[in-house]
Amino acid sequence: VQLQASGGGLVQPGGSLRLSCALSGRTFSAYHMAWFRQAPGKGRELFVAAISRHDGSTRYLDSVRGRFTISRDNAKNTVDLQMNSLKPEDTAVYYCAATQSTWARVDLRREHPYFGQGTQVTVSS
Repeated sequence: VQLQASGGGLVQPGGSLRLSCALSGRTFSAYHMAWFRQAPGKGRELFVAAISRHDGSTRYLDSVRGRFTISRDNAKNTVDLQMNSLKPEDTAVYYCAATQSTWARVDLRREHPYFGQGTQVTVSS
């Protein structure tokens, strides 16, 4: 499985960005898809959002709920993260991830054997 993320960049506080991730090498619809992020100076990736392979159910980190929206397109093998009302604390490298593990554990980094290369998001004035 290969994951290719894109769409990061520099944005002012209150602005928006849309990240996209393409999966290749396997059947996209067979995977729960997620986004994680690693903030500057932090040692581990933190769960941000996930979308189910079964019914499109979603889960979010509390601090992004209502501002971020995850979506998937099984025909295009892509998962997107629309980020609105961005804050400086959203600054991080964002990674897309894929798993066939149980939905209950989708927020755990160790449950995702497939991780993309990351895209930088910087929120600053």
